[in-house]
Amino acid sequence: MPSRIPKALSKAYTPKRGDIIWLDFDPRSGHEQGRMRPALVLSPEEYNSKSGLCLAMPITSKVKGYPFEIALKSKKIDGVILSDHIKSLDFRARNARFCDKVDSDTLQCALHKLSLLLF
Repeated sequence: MPSRIPKALSKAYTPKRGDIIWLDFDPRSGHEQGRMRPALVLSPEEYNSKSGLCLAMPITSKVKGYPFEIALKSKKIDGVILSDHIKSLDFRARNARFCDKVDSDTLQCALHKLSLLLF
């Protein structure tokens, strides 16, 4: 197994905390979000670049009024962030593409709602 990231992958996009990215959530199971969709990245760029993974919350256009939905303020994406659907995803294998960034208030809200689930 190679000890370094292949040169072709080393220059590929690495998501940063607060980025909205498009990536493929399939395969999915049960009530999980699937298909190609936007997601909010929570993990820092350093972790993402070293692991090839990112922690992300999917975004949906189907607003249901659940307490863990976060209204998204973006010029490019309409919908809500599903803060209780966090996933660790291989962003390279899932063909992640940058879309937009969230403002700091939205990012802090997402991190706060996640903390409610963890602590």
